[in-house]
Amino acid sequence: MRERLIVAFLALALGIIALYGVPRIIMVADLVHASENQYADRMAGMVAAVIDDRDEPVDEAFLASLLTEGESVEYRPADGDAVRAGSTPVGNDITRSSDVSAGGAVAFTRSGEVVAERVTTAIAPVIVIGIGLLVVSAVVAVLLARSLSRPFLRIVETVRQIGRGNLQPSPEPLRIPEAKAIDAALRDSAATLERRIRREHEFAANASHQLRTPITALRLELEDLSLWPETAPAVREQLDHAVREIDRLADAISQLLEFARGGTPGSGTFEPLHDSLRAAASRWNAQAGASGRRIRVSASGSALGDAPAAASQILDVLLHNAIAHGRGDITVSGERRSEYVTVQVADQGPRPSGNQIFQRRPEQRSATSGEGIGLALSAELAESLGGHLLLEGAPTTTFSLILPAR
Repeated sequence: MRERLIVAFLALALGIIALYGVPRIIMVADLVHASENQYADRMAGMVAAVIDDRDEPVDEAFLASLLTEGESVEYRPADGDAVRAGSTPVGNDITRSSDVSAGGAVAFTRSGEVVAERVTTAIAPVIVIGIGLLVVSAVVAVLLARSLSRPFLRIVETVRQIGRGNLQPSPEPLRIPEAKAIDAALRDSAATLERRIRREHEFAANASHQLRTPITALRLELEDLSLWPETAPAVREQLDHAVREIDRLADAISQLLEFARGGTPGSGTFEPLHDSLRAAASRWNAQAGASGRRIRVSASGSALGDAPAAASQILDVLLHNAIAHGRGDITVSGERRSEYVTVQVADQGPRPSGNQIFQRRPEQRSATSGEGIGLALSAELAESLGGHLLLEGAPTTTFSLILPAR
């Protein structure tokens, strides 16, 4: 902005100087030429008058005494040879003639170099004034640009503070009305954003608290039920499985709460990736089998290493998406590549067009179904873990989860 203001101001000043200076220079040059022409006319008449009054013969020495530097004169009598004094005329000299009463004529010449020197001397002040005005304009342009851009630079710093999380930046004294309006709008937006974030955090904390209480009560009831002597071993096994799933649900709620607060859930907890893939497939085998489909796990065991524990949440979303929207059998595979591990969840259904499935579009979803949020949330969770969730370009639906491995 500052550079553009300086350039604009200098361009305006240069245009004004040119509009004033160029016509002025032309006018001064024309006045000098007119003055020189009048001088040559007067000198020609004066020399002719002096020759008329002279009784002695006109010679070169007499004519030379009437001249100054850069002048020449030629006397052409009615009878006899012409007499000349001074420099030889060239093409750009000014020459004027005058008749002598006794007969003959006088040609007076003013050197073009002398005329050009007088023109230069006359227009030099105009040029000096123009250069001085341009220098002054440059200084004023720099000072004015700094003065005009300073409030907007303060607004930029305010925006940076808001971007760093300070939604109540310190007030800045601004004098330009437009800058004041922009600053006020930014602070209003920051205040609105702060209120919304606070409400979301409060909602997340309240929801987490309200969910944990019944979940804890349900877990205790299931544990108590599994300890009854009347409980059959098969039922006890299912109850233990339900307790583990409730623990996973509690962990998921804690991770979502941490994610809502801007943290990275599960980033410090690692677990064997091969076990996570097997456990995820086991959890969803029943739903897949109900629709006549299978989940196959293709992984290289311990070679995969460990991955963040929160990856199991992403695997659940991908498997649920494959069961709900895909076709045919589902394949879960993992591959270790240097410091990263890639997990692919593929089915035989056609690939969705574009990557809009990773975008939150609540206006296209019902308010209670929750559809359309899982993949977007999984993509955000993968990025918070230092990885990435993408949709491969294969003809069939294939999701790749890339995560840092330990």
